[in-house]
Amino acid sequence: MTFKPSLWLKNGLLMTWYVSWKINKLKVEELDYQEYIFPGAQEVPLFVKIAIPHQAQGTIIGTYGITGDLENQVMLKILALKAFQQGYAVVLFDWRAHGKSGELSDALTSDGIYEGEDFVLIAEAAQKKGCPAPFWLTGYSLGGQLALWGLQAAQKSPQTAIVGAGVLCPSLDSDRSLDYLASSATGRRIDQLITKELKKIAGRIAELYPEAIKVEAIEKVDSIRSFDQEIVVEKLGFATAKEYYEATNTLKILPKITLPTLIIYAEDDPLFEPSIIPDLKAVAESNPHIELLLTDYGGHVGYLNSNYGMRLINDPDCWWAWNRVLDFIKFTGL
Repeated sequence: MTFKPSLWLKNGLLMTWYVSWKINKLKVEELDYQEYIFPGAQEVPLFVKIAIPHQAQGTIIGTYGITGDLENQVMLKILALKAFQQGYAVVLFDWRAHGKSGELSDALTSDGIYEGEDFVLIAEAAQKKGCPAPFWLTGYSLGGQLALWGLQAAQKSPQTAIVGAGVLCPSLDSDRSLDYLASSATGRRIDQLITKELKKIAGRIAELYPEAIKVEAIEKVDSIRSFDQEIVVEKLGFATAKEYYEATNTLKILPKITLPTLIIYAEDDPLFEPSIIPDLKAVAESNPHIELLLTDYGGHVGYLNSNYGMRLINDPDCWWAWNRVLDFIKFTGL
């Protein structure tokens, strides 16, 4: 379905900034969650919230992007509320090193290497708590990448109830995209803003687990790439950040996906290298299990629809991308 933003939001950077600003001012109804701690891969404890509506018809598991936590990720709260109102159980979790999960252990992020299995183990534990099959995975930005790795892990676990995924603006090739950000003043500014938040995450872990991260390493960090180089890669067994990004390149796992998958991606996303787009299109065209909604506009996790756009497709609200994800889950027929 065609996305029709307002004329002044037909700019990826402006859309990204405006939605980020607007969304932080919204008051979204909180569901009546039950809180749990589930074991993930390597027995890493993960903080999980579950809400189950009456006569739920399935379950959606989701998480967020490179920074933040369940308390401040309004975009995820919007999805959760919409899904719950449509009859889906909702399972949200703080992924490794983030939010309350970051307080429970010194485990660091791995951009999918372990988070994929985390999704599968969370699904298994949630089912035991009453969440009904089928299970769908979702996420946005880096969380979208993690959900795609969750699909790969699910395909290796025949007993899992996970049947597909819908992701928004997933990170696909960190190496290329970080080079792209470094190539312009605007990109470098975006990198610095994200790096600032990553250093906060690392600092909190260092306070709780002094042996896990040295303060000196945090002080060396001046970019996303250097964060991974100084903090992450050695603990995962890699020599360089580039080697790590090669191992977690999500474009390489997309041809192997055999479960229904919706990928929503904007050509004007200001965070990602544009040369990724033809590669993504080629993968989607060759894999019948992947449905790609590639739009001219949308920015990074933006997709704020205009009133005209809402009327055109009879959407109930302005959150075009989440409406497409929920439609995909509803009409895929599983």
